[in-house]
Amino acid sequence: MPVVTISGQPGTAAHDIGRLTAQRLGIDYIDQEILVEAASTLGVPMESVVALDERTASFGERVATMLRRFLERSAAAGASDPMLGTPGSLDVVLSRSYAEAAEDEAAEELSDERYIGALTSLVRDLAAHDNVAIIGRGSQVILKDHPGVLHVLLVAPLQHRVESLALREGLSKGEATKREHDGTRGRAAFHQKFFKIDVDKPALYHLVLNTARLTPEDVAEVIAAAVPRMAMKPTT
Repeated sequence: MPVVTISGQPGTAAHDIGRLTAQRLGIDYIDQEILVEAASTLGVPMESVVALDERTASFGERVATMLRRFLERSAAAGASDPMLGTPGSLDVVLSRSYAEAAEDEAAEELSDERYIGALTSLVRDLAAHDNVAIIGRGSQVILKDHPGVLHVLLVAPLQHRVESLALREGLSKGEATKREHDGTRGRAAFHQKFFKIDVDKPALYHLVLNTARLTPEDVAEVIAAAVPRMAMKPTT
């Protein structure tokens, strides 16, 4: 039952590689956009969102169901934190960018402690369901002691990443350079603030792959090939 976390420097096509990896392994793919979209449906009555037979439900509906149950369990456990008790508030947790979350002055409605507490609980809940590839959001740290999880870091030289961003997003070189700079700064600040780590430290991961040297398909193949090895690794 594989769980893979993928953290990528801006311009390393982490989302594409995550999707390809999930397809190869036959598991679900989760990123920020998918979670935000699923959370936005939680104010809709259950029967309008999720098929009665979950075997026929779409992936988005299944994610929404998981988020709903996450909120219900939090409420049943007596969580006093409104972030874990109201569907609309979960959107706030999930939609924050790395840079927004790392800002020194948090929004009044969402303190740093409440934000990271909700995010940690949610990522752990995702991993508990197994069969999932999770992109970013500190999942490599949150799940560092979760048995059988494969943690992957995607890197590439700066010039390659800027060129990739320009090509993928239709940006000028100057715009792509700024996008890369802002993304790298926000990603680093987020992980330093909440987890006190250098997000690109190789020791945090099982695999570090240079996307300038491999195609996305090749990277996904390497990741998928490593998953069975994690299943055979003895627990300590």
